[in-house]
Amino acid sequence: MAQSNVAEERSAERESAVLAQALCRAADILDVPDTVLARIIGVSPASISRLRTGAFKLSRKDKAFELGLLFIRMFRGLDAITGADDTSSRSWMRAENLALRGRPIDLAQSIVGLASLVSYVDARRARV
Repeated sequence: MAQSNVAEERSAERESAVLAQALCRAADILDVPDTVLARIIGVSPASISRLRTGAFKLSRKDKAFELGLLFIRMFRGLDAITGADDTSSRSWMRAENLALRGRPIDLAQSIVGLASLVSYVDARRARV
């Protein structure tokens, strides 16, 4: 039983590390400043700094973990739409979007806005 707990703990640590790495990479590619990323996932800017160094971990039971997953999902969908053209993705994040009624980088900073971005990107990606 103790081995099971240790394995679960290691799995949770790996999961947290993978999420942190993916989240920071997506933010870097999209040129999202740490202060904005902090607002997107609902933590302090200092927590983002610690997340980058591994000193802060996101846990599956935290809202920040869920929001981080949504941000990564939005990034992956956008990456697929743009054909991995990082410049286009960065431009899309900052351009006024008439369909969304705002700039994606601004919208992403609220839960409703981030969810809307994910829905929008998913719908665009699924077009036939």
